[in-house]
Amino acid sequence: MTYTATLKSAIGQLRGCLQRAGLDRQDERFARHGEHTPMRDAPLVLVACSGGRDSLALAAVAHIVCGMLGLRCGAIVIDHRMQEGSAGIASQAAASCVNLGLDPVVVRIVHVDLDHNGPEAAARDARYAAIADEARACGAQAVLLAHTRDDQAETIIMGLIRSGGVDVLGGMRERTAYDGTVLLRPFLGVSRKQTTAICRDLAISWWDDPTNGDHIAPGERLPRDYPLRSRIRHDLMPLLDDIAGGDIAGHLARYADAAAKDRDYLAVQTQIAYDSVVRLDEETQGSRGCSLDVKSLAVLPAAIRTRVIAMVCAHLGVAASVQHIEAIERLAVDWHGQGAVSLPSGYQAFRKRHVIRVCQDSGHANR
Repeated sequence: MTYTATLKSAIGQLRGCLQRAGLDRQDERFARHGEHTPMRDAPLVLVACSGGRDSLALAAVAHIVCGMLGLRCGAIVIDHRMQEGSAGIASQAAASCVNLGLDPVVVRIVHVDLDHNGPEAAARDARYAAIADEARACGAQAVLLAHTRDDQAETIIMGLIRSGGVDVLGGMRERTAYDGTVLLRPFLGVSRKQTTAICRDLAISWWDDPTNGDHIAPGERLPRDYPLRSRIRHDLMPLLDDIAGGDIAGHLARYADAAAKDRDYLAVQTQIAYDSVVRLDEETQGSRGCSLDVKSLAVLPAAIRTRVIAMVCAHLGVAASVQHIEAIERLAVDWHGQGAVSLPSGYQAFRKRHVIRVCQDSGHANR
């Protein structure tokens, strides 16, 4: 078949992503034109497919690219059972993947435990857990996620609304891991318009999640009870495009590439500082804690110092806010005898001479 410029671009994006992940051509015979069947023991790549335009476009491109490289290509479809008719949607998504030539194609039903983080986060946690479990079960080398350039821009804006910071500006990484499973996002340079064009060119029918607001007319605002990402996509992004006079999603995605380099450098420096400043306790009776050397902590650059404190909290499983981290920092750089900083999960941070202790209340008596 003749590939359009859009399809060629998407093929290049995916192939580059796979190569950077160490998944390259398995044999020189796959460099020749024609149909090639991968070896039965060739590495397996799974596409996480929802039945939407982005993931179906990715499934189609993945089938083409894996064929070029001699990789096996399958799909996993997650049914969250959170919307009426979800079983039919999952079944149709799986059928579309089979028609594209993917094998194996698996549908997994998950139970979503709603918590204080909201249904969107709970569904994501359940989905990723099921994806990782299936990847292990079938021995997949990687799972492809269909996050696009538009998703990247929306993620950055959501992060700025909810927390802020340099790390947020780096957006989603091309490669991450979840419970030992490699997750790849090859379409972070591909727009939603391009995935739509790919589906149309290949005559692929897709399903639009009603919570995305695609059925709402342009210029009409989404109700407040719609997910934040959907309201950013439908209401805010068109407004920003109009104000900026251009493609704001593309601008943010390009900026994310540069910011990610800064984030990665800071992460390396933070780890070096963490290793020199922090001493972890041995876990006793389920209680964990650590000590921070005040003198070493205080002389660190502020950008590294706050990251070290945040890393301590993350290691202990403490969901610390920016205010918590700043209060702990003041124990080192603005010490005037203040009392302990109360933290979530029953933890406290307090200073004793030249040491800051972070531990659970029950562990203080023994320190």
